Amino acid sequence: MDKGALVVQVMDDSSNGGVGAAAAGGSFSSLRAYGRALAQTPRRLARRACAATSPGEEMSRVCARSGARMARRLRWHDLVGLGLGGMVGAGVFVTTGRATRLYAGPGVVVSYAIAGLCALLSAFCYTEFAVDMPVAGGAFSYLRVTFGELAAFLTGANLIMEYVFSNAAVARSFTAYLGTAVGVDAPSKWRIAVPGLPKGFNEVDLVAVGVILLISVCICYSTKESSVVNMVLTAVHVAFILFIIVMGFWRGDTRNLTRPVDLAHNPGGFFPHGAAGVFNGAAMVYLSYIGYDAVSTMAEEVERPSRDIPVGVSGSVVLVTLLYCLMAASMSMLLPYDAIDTEAPFSGAFKGSSGWGWVSNVIGAGASLGILTSLMVAMLGQARYLCVIGRSGVMPAWLAKVHPCTATPVNASAFLGVFTAALALFTELDVLLNLVSIGTLFVFYMVANAVVYRRYVAADDDDADHRRAWPTLVFLAAFSLVALCFTLLWQFAPAGRARTGLLAACGAAAVATVGAFRALVAEARRPELWGVPAMPWVPAASVFLNVFLLGSLDRPSYVRFGFFTAAAVLVYVLYSVHASYDAEEGGGAGAGAAALDGAKVQDEAADFKV
Repeated sequence: MDKGALVVQVMDDSSNGGVGAAAAGGSFSSLRAYGRALAQTPRRLARRACAATSPGEEMSRVCARSGARMARRLRWHDLVGLGLGGMVGAGVFVTTGRATRLYAGPGVVVSYAIAGLCALLSAFCYTEFAVDMPVAGGAFSYLRVTFGELAAFLTGANLIMEYVFSNAAVARSFTAYLGTAVGVDAPSKWRIAVPGLPKGFNEVDLVAVGVILLISVCICYSTKESSVVNMVLTAVHVAFILFIIVMGFWRGDTRNLTRPVDLAHNPGGFFPHGAAGVFNGAAMVYLSYIGYDAVSTMAEEVERPSRDIPVGVSGSVVLVTLLYCLMAASMSMLLPYDAIDTEAPFSGAFKGSSGWGWVSNVIGAGASLGILTSLMVAMLGQARYLCVIGRSGVMPAWLAKVHPCTATPVNASAFLGVFTAALALFTELDVLLNLVSIGTLFVFYMVANAVVYRRYVAADDDDADHRRAWPTLVFLAAFSLVALCFTLLWQFAPAGRARTGLLAACGAAAVATVGAFRALVAEARRPELWGVPAMPWVPAASVFLNVFLLGSLDRPSYVRFGFFTAAAVLVYVLYSVHASYDAEEGGGAGAGAAALDGAKVQDEAADFKV
């Protein structure tokens, strides 16, 4: 887009909208102004809820609201390191034991391979958006340009809340794993009991607070230096994991891969519970892969997005899959599957061996490092999510500011660091296994749908062919419904030939739906630099698998998701829609400056895609 044309367009928009509100924040200038804004809520919702920006606007006008620009200093190896650090946390030490003992047996190796394939499909969807639109907002920005402001806000709000709560829980678990590493098994010895407070809120964890604040300072100082620290910690952590793998293969016995301890009560074989057990195990261990999505939020700081992002995101998923499969195989060789400790599978396998108890201390040290790296990557990602949410106008603009010296979103990083530390100080949050759980899985589902919609409906400008919208929306809804039917049958239908036949029918219907859509509807656009291969089969498979994984979560996860979503809707109706209306349609003195800054960044936007 021509720079002059962009300035004229934005200036015209500001002059036309100046009657509604005198300046950004006009709805909140007084109680009377806020009352008038609330009276106009239905009209503003109609205008803003489905309002979508273009990728050009996200990289120019919206990006300019942060003031200084983030420094583009990351390369593909930085992204691989961040992906490894974000995914290989402490969760794998828990999920492997539970999936092996309860569902898959030694076939958990195949479960990890299936889960890795699912993660790779979702990673492809993220990569297409990140290469085409290298901004820091990740899924929030992708959904904003595709489905509009409300869908983006709801998913972004759930992501922020899930990140904050899970980071607080993981920080508190660092205390427990650090104690294991130095031989202090009881976490209560590291915490201060406070009489009079309710259970679950009565143990002060200063170690967790210190870890969060230290990481917050690090990510505020420099993204590149944070990446270097993460690279060093991740390298040491991977060395610990390789040590565990070597010890497992050395001390293990291949007979444990097919022979349980109690043959009378537990089936034998490599797949003791059949295909159902393998897939149920894959649903559980898939949560160990969550973290690569945070890498997409670093796109604005990557030197060459078209080359570095595909290698960094996909490469990290492939490497993690290999590590996980080797870890699962070594553990299955150490003990028969029915003798594995579900809570501490690796350390438990060595505690019972004379002279090998020290290995459990090594495992505790490795898990502690994994917690540090996963925390750092998660906090980098959540700060960039909040920064771009602030840019969009639905949250205070103060959160969007990028410091000119550090080139990092200091305000968003500091705010979330203090908030997370406050939660970790008192609150015992038992969400370690589902680190980002339903919120992230829902966003994966939405991003896969968004890739299909944007390819077949939305173009890069404002003149998208909306006649294609209904066929694409009907396809996405029908395919999701088929995936839901398959998931419900898998979870609740009694075993037998009828269940198998119905599952096969659902699978055939899913394939037929995708095939018909591909034959009848042509793509509206093709990515210039990098695109998801085999469109629409790959994102459709991602949609199907994410619906299946969502069906495996427990009831409290859905209750938490519903609560967060309802709270987010309330915030949007009472605050965000009015702030967004002021920023985007209210006009005022800031519009001209934003236009000029946006034109400048738009003129440089091609540099992101080199």
